[in-house]
Amino acid sequence: MTPLMWAPEAWLTLFWEFIKLSLMCIGGAVSLLPEMHHRLVNETHLLSEADFTAAVALAQASPGPNVMFVALMGWYSAGLGGALSSLFGVMLPSTTLALSVSRWVETHRERRGVQAFQAGMMPVTVGLLLATGWLLSPSWQAPRALVLSVIVALLVWRTKVPLIWLVGTGALLGGLGLL
Repeated sequence: MTPLMWAPEAWLTLFWEFIKLSLMCIGGAVSLLPEMHHRLVNETHLLSEADFTAAVALAQASPGPNVMFVALMGWYSAGLGGALSSLFGVMLPSTTLALSVSRWVETHRERRGVQAFQAGMMPVTVGLLLATGWLLSPSWQAPRALVLSVIVALLVWRTKVPLIWLVGTGALLGGLGLL
């Protein structure tokens, strides 16, 4: 794959797949990694398993927005055009929808329906994030990662432990090889 490869069919496929995925991004693009994997690796075969994992790992290790793995997936699939079509596909619909809805919610936040919707989306987001953690964990570590995720979720929910302490503790334990 060369960065300037000509692959308009792949660009269009990436754009269309990420437009569809974009409108399901509840909790951020990371929450849709299992579905991205299914569509890009298993269905369209635009990415190999190794390229998918590398795109996520590289973007998460780099500073900046975590949605950058989408651009790397496009890059690995179809060069610069793939990166741009993937980013536009994932950003355009969700950004437009988020701006429109947030303005509407801000003016109607006292309505019970709005409050109920926000409360109802919380478990959906948590479930999507747990599925992402399961997918990205090696198979022998997935159950342990799930238990750890539940413990952290309970700590966040039931205590006032600052999140940075939990992140720091996770980094320390991971660095020591205990996680």
